[in-house]
Amino acid sequence: MCGVAGLIHLDGAAVSPAVLQRMTDAIAHRGPDGEGQWIEGNVGLGHRRLAIIDLSPAGHQPMVSSDLRYVLSYNGEIYNFRELRAELEAQGYGFRSRTDSEVLLNAIAAWGIEKAVKRFNGMFAFALWDRRERRMMFGRDRYGIKPLYYSIQGNTLAFGSEQKAILADTGFRRKLDSAALLEYFTFQNIFTNRTLLEGVSMFPAGHYGVLDFAKARPQLKLAQYWDFNFKEPASPKPDEEYREELRRLFNQAVNRQLVTDVELGSYLSGGMDSGSITAIAAASHPYIKTFTCGFDLNSASGIELGFDERSKAEYMSYYFKTEHYEMVLKSGDMERVLPKLAWHLEEPRVGQSYPNYYAAKLASKFVKVVLSGAGGDELFGGYPWRYYRAVVNNDFEHYIDKYYQFWQRLVPNSTLKGLFQPIWADLSHVWTRDIFRDVFKTHAEQLYSPEDYINHSLYFEAKTFLHGLLVVEDKLSMAHGLESRVPFLDNDLVDFAMQCPVRLKLNNLADVIKLNENEPGGKSNKYFEKTRDGKQILRDVMKKYIPADVARAEKQGFSAPDASWFKGESIDFVKRTLFRNQARIYDVMDRGIVQQLVNEHLSGERNRRLLIWSLLNVESWMSQFLDGPNTLSREGA
Repeated sequence: MCGVAGLIHLDGAAVSPAVLQRMTDAIAHRGPDGEGQWIEGNVGLGHRRLAIIDLSPAGHQPMVSSDLRYVLSYNGEIYNFRELRAELEAQGYGFRSRTDSEVLLNAIAAWGIEKAVKRFNGMFAFALWDRRERRMMFGRDRYGIKPLYYSIQGNTLAFGSEQKAILADTGFRRKLDSAALLEYFTFQNIFTNRTLLEGVSMFPAGHYGVLDFAKARPQLKLAQYWDFNFKEPASPKPDEEYREELRRLFNQAVNRQLVTDVELGSYLSGGMDSGSITAIAAASHPYIKTFTCGFDLNSASGIELGFDERSKAEYMSYYFKTEHYEMVLKSGDMERVLPKLAWHLEEPRVGQSYPNYYAAKLASKFVKVVLSGAGGDELFGGYPWRYYRAVVNNDFEHYIDKYYQFWQRLVPNSTLKGLFQPIWADLSHVWTRDIFRDVFKTHAEQLYSPEDYINHSLYFEAKTFLHGLLVVEDKLSMAHGLESRVPFLDNDLVDFAMQCPVRLKLNNLADVIKLNENEPGGKSNKYFEKTRDGKQILRDVMKKYIPADVARAEKQGFSAPDASWFKGESIDFVKRTLFRNQARIYDVMDRGIVQQLVNEHLSGERNRRLLIWSLLNVESWMSQFLDGPNTLSREGA
């Protein structure tokens, strides 16, 4: 787990060692165990190392192949690297280290990038320079666990694990991408490969790319090598066969990801996913360290009174005999961390995310690798109340209309134009429904049954919501030099989940179809009672490993009681940040509409906690990323 950075001057100009050094310095938090730069004329590769496997100098990067042809800067973990290494050794490839980095390097040399990336089971983002053919190759893992950004300005292509590496080039032009901001304030996420910085793109998950200098006009060409494909099996197996196979694959997935030369721990939220992972890991690592964050609920009300899961986590720690650590977050913790959070996150994504920052900070005090339960909900149907809203449709376009309406998480279409009135002339051509529909551009096949629509919703959420969660997971763990692993995103387990029948994930499909036909809207208590039935097969299998009441418990997200804090203990902070005359958000947003929406929450009229959090986050982002040189130093972060 590391940090990648690099520069390529397309006009042949020499790369400046000082600029490349600044790029790797900007992401030093990702790799406190070492650094390296490699320059050859107009090409430069930088690296920061977080040593996890083979802690010796043999794992230093950028890594040069034994024949001196290839140079690699790589971030990630390939969990099947031992099997691939044995195969490569049989083909005559030698190894100087025990790292997975060298396996990736030799695999691409042996099989080519297109075949090699399809065989990697793990998380990765890399840049590989072929000195002989003068080609730069890029790759990112199937699911987007590890980030990679790139930008072409003038005659320079800059790239890095974080946007900060690109910004370290003082010649970089900083400008807000207003279309990306509109996208974010519609979905509380960015579905495209845009970022909030114009001209900076996220390299897409499940793709590789080649920049070939043998061409007269070298251009970066992207190719997709993998995509999610949820569908009903043509010949379903007996239910018990699916359960047994899930049991085998889940054990295999967790055990694959336990390989490390440093201490490993696990998040333990009190829920089924992290609890199941901890159960398997604890069998191999007695007294494994576990970590959870809870919340001070003295000023909470309503459903937020149930947001603190520490008692459940403590119970499972006792159950699995872990060495358990906790911290309790208060409203002041949210207020004080915001500048650091915005700096490390680089752009807001799904949810509030600051509890993740503190959880990673806690874990990093004791371990260098932590297991996370991310992905279980998206693979096995953990949000059924969302999928069920668009389960009965006339056709694909009808489905898009219904699901798009639901996924307007922050500001509905009817309010967007007024909210962004100061810059609407630059946004009038952007149709967020088209952005939503384009998620399915390689997956919009004919749909005939409710199961087809459910599988399309699973596809959508894996491509968008899960990807946003993974970006947050990476940025906020690496902010503390912590490697986060996600066993649910093991290739074999994902392949199984995509072919698992919907009826094994959701039990009440027939009942909900009837409710949909009666137009339940979403406010009906009966509707919600019928739509809390997700992850059934996972619940059945995990009863073997975790307490039965945990396996049966309803889904609860990792959320702080912000709705209460924003109109209570943090009300002065909210007003001081969002109502001040100099607030940067008013460069792009209408002051009256913003304050009206915020006041609706402060008065208790509407729950707009997600919108308020997003406004706070964007305000902090704008002040740090748009005002010339970065204002928060690495030491301060």
